[in-house]
Amino acid sequence: MVQMSLQRSIAVYPRCSLSDSFHRVGGSRRRWASCRSQSSRFAYNARPSPIVLKTDHAIDPPEPKDLDASSSASRSGPYIGTCHPSGAVGVMGASSSSCLRFLEKFVSWSTGGGEEAPPFIICNDPLVKKELLPSGTQSTSGCSASIALGKLRQKRLFLEQSGACCIVMPCQFLHAWHDEISQGCSVPFIHVGDCVVKELKAANLKPVEYGSNVRVGVLFTDNKLATNCYLDKLESQGFEVLCPDKASMERTVLPSVAAFGKGDMEGARNLLRVSLQVLLVRAVNTIILASDDLVGILPDDDPLLKKCIDPLDALVREAIACARAPRP
Repeated sequence: MVQMSLQRSIAVYPRCSLSDSFHRVGGSRRRWASCRSQSSRFAYNARPSPIVLKTDHAIDPPEPKDLDASSSASRSGPYIGTCHPSGAVGVMGASSSSCLRFLEKFVSWSTGGGEEAPPFIICNDPLVKKELLPSGTQSTSGCSASIALGKLRQKRLFLEQSGACCIVMPCQFLHAWHDEISQGCSVPFIHVGDCVVKELKAANLKPVEYGSNVRVGVLFTDNKLATNCYLDKLESQGFEVLCPDKASMERTVLPSVAAFGKGDMEGARNLLRVSLQVLLVRAVNTIILASDDLVGILPDDDPLLKKCIDPLDALVREAIACARAPRP
């Protein structure tokens, strides 16, 4: 477990600059795409998702807009006047790789024109993931989950008391328990799903097919995470959501992650490409990579990535906006 004070954290961060069948669920506009096709472990980079914000350089985000008052990313309303005057971002995680990816982008995108990045405080404990997902799946006992959530709430309190102006969780799977962890938080506790949906709405996307709604694909490895983080939020904003069905999950998505874990890069990439094509042939505007396990499989120059969103990018931009908000 790693816990760093504000002063120490400032000193250690780097200065870098298919089948066509679908299934409707509960009468909603959520569909499940089916597939009948057969078919260094992690590389850090600071490239943004090309769909929402097309840029190759460090960015200075615009002044934050007023967010929906019901959004967990703005539970205290607009950032101006509600955040701790330090402007430090609290980073809470259960995966070192996810936290480092967040920090690399956070520092790189906020240091334009020789400006220093906002300060940050990090608290990372990889043991929490084992307690929440003991078998690598979404199933876990109530006792172990309760203990893990208690630890996460303690870490959240540590970040609040250390002067964080907002708190983020770079690990996507933790957002399945966002409400439980953020309950009673005194500063904005930014939800990655809210950030992604906010940017998709701002992008004013047009339907790929005439007469249809804007369709967003969601590729995931954990159904609970996908539902809690993205599906419901997207549908509430009028997006039509397409997801891989059970057969696609078993034949392409999960085997891709398994192959990646074994070092079979060619197999992992081919399977992931099939998974993405299954959604793209159904005229989705973009695909959310709703699992940290799916990020980093394809090379940066793969054309399919131009149709994908890494949710971490939206989370980084929102954190920078919060840290840069004027202080009282």
